[in-house]
Amino acid sequence: MAELKYDVRRGADTYRLIYYSRLKSWILKGIIKRDEALVWRSGLSGWRKPEDLEELRPYFEQREEKDLRSKREEKHPYLFPKRRIRNILIIDDEEDLCWLLSNILQSRGYNISTANSISDGMACLKEMPDLLFLDLKLPDGDGMDLLPKIREITPQTLVVIISAYGSEEKRGEAGGRGVCGFIDKPFTEGNVLEIIGQVSSERVISE
Repeated sequence: MAELKYDVRRGADTYRLIYYSRLKSWILKGIIKRDEALVWRSGLSGWRKPEDLEELRPYFEQREEKDLRSKREEKHPYLFPKRRIRNILIIDDEEDLCWLLSNILQSRGYNISTANSISDGMACLKEMPDLLFLDLKLPDGDGMDLLPKIREITPQTLVVIISAYGSEEKRGEAGGRGVCGFIDKPFTEGNVLEIIGQVSSERVISE
């Protein structure tokens, strides 16, 4: 456990006993920010700022990275005209993921095609899908290298990256290459429907 005391700027000025997991959650949710709280932990004399404790510092960094990402997306929104989405292509080497994503989208009336490699995906691109979900790590190459070819074959297709390697560098590179969205793995049905709603002229509601 950790004992937490909000400083006078928060107006509470009270002691409260909480579990470490709760403290971590409050940091990740942005409830506690840098310089806004003091924490007592057994083995340390006196009070410390949570961000000064080695085991808590990564959670502040995760939250700040998320806030920075949101600000960048607000400052530089994807400037793609909304359109009617009907035909969707999924290029991902995980067959189970393709199956699951296909079922989710087919149940909502979308026409789905899947491919598990760049070579198979190139063939499917000739059908000119409205939207493409593209993985970065594919057995025959990097999905990022496929982006220029996609623009040549079907420039009207909107591209959303789905990847477990969503670093800020990768996101920036993808945005610079015309990608209209980025979903981190693992993702939920709501994440997928939200991104479709952002680029579609239709309202997509998660059940």
